[in-house]
Amino acid sequence: MSSTTTAALSEGAAPAVPYAVELALTVLHTALFAALFLFAYLQLWLLLYYRRRRLSYHTLCLFLCLLWAALRTTLFSFYLQNSLQALRLQQPFAHWLLYCLPGCLLFSSLCLLNLYFAEVIFKVKCAAEFNKYKVLLYLGSIFTSLLFLVVNLTCAMLIHGEVPENQLRWTVLARALVNDSLFILCAISLACCMCKLGKMSSANVYLESKGTSVCQAILVGSVVALLYSSRACYNLVAVAISPDNVPGPFNYGWDNLSDKAHVEVSSEEYVVFGVVLFLWELVPTTFVVLFFRAQRLSQNLAPAGMVNSHSYSSRAYFFDNPRRYDSDDDLSRLGAREGGGLATPQCSGCYGSLAGNDSYVVGPHLGGTATDSAPLLSAAGGSEMNNHHSSYPAPQN
Repeated sequence: MSSTTTAALSEGAAPAVPYAVELALTVLHTALFAALFLFAYLQLWLLLYYRRRRLSYHTLCLFLCLLWAALRTTLFSFYLQNSLQALRLQQPFAHWLLYCLPGCLLFSSLCLLNLYFAEVIFKVKCAAEFNKYKVLLYLGSIFTSLLFLVVNLTCAMLIHGEVPENQLRWTVLARALVNDSLFILCAISLACCMCKLGKMSSANVYLESKGTSVCQAILVGSVVALLYSSRACYNLVAVAISPDNVPGPFNYGWDNLSDKAHVEVSSEEYVVFGVVLFLWELVPTTFVVLFFRAQRLSQNLAPAGMVNSHSYSSRAYFFDNPRRYDSDDDLSRLGAREGGGLATPQCSGCYGSLAGNDSYVVGPHLGGTATDSAPLLSAAGGSEMNNHHSSYPAPQN
């Protein structure tokens, strides 16, 4: 029997939520978290079976989600045995491990998702630009995740220590301001990446080579950004308006019950606790696991960087470049009008397929060696090409 039901019966009052409902919710949450754990574990083995890179965005995100599901499954398995023991863990680190660390793992997965989509945008626009900012992006993501972890761990240790009552509320408020602000900023950054991806038609080619699409990326990014930002705002409001020493059923932060380690939790609070975990943790984590699931890439996509022909129209694919007969002056004016897309050789590429380094090449070669002057027909004879590479003549009547 749960601690809430036992306390209610000892006082002679019936619990607000029957024990059977609490037990059913506990079993349901344990099964859901365990199922997600097994699915993420299977995906990691499939990545090894498909000979994918062992250190990649897929493996890192799946491992973080695997660890998060393992911690949540362990927590609810304690609730199945003795919920009072789960609430009143003696060691502060053990309590932080079960209640606070899952929130840190969620934030780390959000940072990885931001980094992944930022890399996609840079590589689609210009791979050389990503090489310039790659170290800065990696260090920023690692620093942000460590800052969230240190603030969460420090405040959790202070709360479980000998802290006066007047300082306890300020400690909780400081942690909520830092952690929830970081969540909101990362969610806004992810939403900006989704808007940028939606405007780039060529991004679908790159994502298809990775086994996904722009629609799937926008769906996952939008759901994750919306849920995480809404929960962060919810936490800030709950901490700001909650009175001192008055527990309420809706003041759960990212560590949920860690601030109530020595407070009896009512049945209503336990139900709300389960709803919070399901809506704001299980749903976005499931979306992330499904997005980074292991897939066997098609043979015409992975080895040579080829893409399906439906990614572009038939006219703009392979050698059917509609501007293949333009002169050098026409191409220069076109590149200047389109923002220098054709004027920069390292970033050029509006037609064709993906190269091995995830950059674009302009059309395949029909035999012979590739030249550096694509999409021109030849690199030699520049004066002759000005005479022969002209636009289509108008029909004579």
